[in-house]
Amino acid sequence: MSNNWPHLDYLGWRETCSALQLYLQIVGKYRLAHTPWLNHSWNATFYVTPTGLASSPIPDGPGIEILFDFLKHEVVGTSGEGGRVSFALGPSTVATFHASFVSLITELGGTPTFNGLPNEVPYPIPFTEDDRDRDYDREAVQRFHQALVRVDRVFNRFRTSFMGKSSPVHLFWGSFDLAVTRFSGRRAPLHPGGVPALPDDVAQEAYDREVFSVGFWPGGGGIDYPAFYSYAYPEPNGFRSASVQPEAAFWSDGLSEFILPYDAVQAAVDPDDALMAFLVSAYEAAANLGKWDRDLLECAQGRPRQVRPADAVLMKDTPSTSDDTVEREDGPSKGRYRIVTDGIEAEMTYSRASDGLIIIDHTDVPAALRGRKIGQMLLRQAIEDARREKFSIIPLCPFAKAQIDRHPEWQDVLPK
Repeated sequence: MSNNWPHLDYLGWRETCSALQLYLQIVGKYRLAHTPWLNHSWNATFYVTPTGLASSPIPDGPGIEILFDFLKHEVVGTSGEGGRVSFALGPSTVATFHASFVSLITELGGTPTFNGLPNEVPYPIPFTEDDRDRDYDREAVQRFHQALVRVDRVFNRFRTSFMGKSSPVHLFWGSFDLAVTRFSGRRAPLHPGGVPALPDDVAQEAYDREVFSVGFWPGGGGIDYPAFYSYAYPEPNGFRSASVQPEAAFWSDGLSEFILPYDAVQAAVDPDDALMAFLVSAYEAAANLGKWDRDLLECAQGRPRQVRPADAVLMKDTPSTSDDTVEREDGPSKGRYRIVTDGIEAEMTYSRASDGLIIIDHTDVPAALRGRKIGQMLLRQAIEDARREKFSIIPLCPFAKAQIDRHPEWQDVLPK
């Protein structure tokens, strides 16, 4: 794949970037004021399009959608009655942008009422009082949009390999980041709040479930360069010491997140693969250390025109229809079960505690085999062997433990 990711220089366009964030906040706050609340603030975000960032339909008046067109450099509003109103993006003030937007909504038949104070920015000034002249670097905005299109592509591909609850790939105008979040399905401890210029109840609702999140910042918020981030809430023990790829990724104590500089991705031979390595390795560290039920939550990465195979009714403990053969390699102190499918190996390893007891300590199913119940096949073979050979199993591996906990009919192999 050719490297066509644009170069981004945050320090060179940070004044434009700051203005653009505030413009998006004005439109985002209008959407927030007129859209029913959706879990984790998903009702307020923007979405990447081939031309810019769109709000999706807002249920105000005849129905209104707002597009930031970064190719023609204009804000475009359309309505369900066929109305279309626009104004140019260029050097301006926040107060002028606010007035132009209020006029646009009014002309489209909407009600331009919304909170007038920025969120998640230092020293917030009411939009109508912010009369400082702001630059608008057209070329930098276009490069930023080109980057968003490419990041959105990889984030959406990453999203296809998760069957649990997952957010859309969307841009939050408060923190000004493009993000996608996965959920374990479990409740999380109450978030402490304390995010600058953000109500605590918003932060607490956003993090009331266990999450793993990845995102992209153009810069700012503690770093002076564009970067990708990943974090888990609550942070599992050992997460910040996990091995995360590619080599340029590192843990930031100040941000309490893994950081991957955008430049490291942009300079890679295959930027898509470099970014995907970051997303997958950080997620696997969070999911393994947090004891997520990965086999239930994950599937193979989606491909065009290929339907995801339905789960093989394994919840009813019926035999698998797969032709894959589970092989066992048994040694004096250690052993493993393995399956090779399409040239890819999955394994479940164990240690022998005594003649009558093994400890399953690790299960590794590569991402390409997820969603095919390979893990259950390995575990089922171990259970069948335990019954036949009269030994017990201690499932130290989080995957094996979760599966046995879910299947009472398998628990006869646990030590009495």
